[in-house]
Amino acid sequence: MVESLAINGIDDSPRGRLLSAAAHLFRDKGFDRTTVRDIAAAVGIQSGSIFHHFKSKEDILYAVMEEVIHFNTERLRQAIASQDSARDKLRALLRAELQSIVGDTAEAMAVLVTEWRCLSDDKQRKALALRGIYEQLWLQVLESLHREGAFRADPFIIRRLLTGMTGWVPNWFDRDGSLSLDDLADIMVERVVGES
Repeated sequence: MVESLAINGIDDSPRGRLLSAAAHLFRDKGFDRTTVRDIAAAVGIQSGSIFHHFKSKEDILYAVMEEVIHFNTERLRQAIASQDSARDKLRALLRAELQSIVGDTAEAMAVLVTEWRCLSDDKQRKALALRGIYEQLWLQVLESLHREGAFRADPFIIRRLLTGMTGWVPNWFDRDGSLSLDDLADIMVERVVGES
């Protein structure tokens, strides 16, 4: 089981509530239009109290991103740990990423995608380095499939295509509809490596 994430509502600590509220507000209003006062009001504290946990609004943004990357990287690791074949690992990665994007970390994932440029250059580098660890898990599986002859294209390009597929899902996927995340992961696997 993946450890609880402060920004998905499981962690009820003051820091966790702040990050959850910030992720929600940053997603809905954007980083620039969200104030420290907005975040404080969302958790029912005075705005100055936030500075017991974070030095700046940018530090809150970075903490949201850092938490969600760590959490979902561990989710990917656990998803592939029990799989034997590269195809099954690809399916597990897709299913885990879909859960991240439209499930429990959806708000923070949206913030990661839309607001990362609001970070200073130094924090951008740190966030991208963490994201690189996440992406390396994907590339290892895709490179295995490539070596097996599952597809001819460069694994990096396949990953970019998969990122496009999964990244667009929140715009149309209905969690209460007839298509499950498992079904969607199966469809995506078939698009990359064909039917089994």
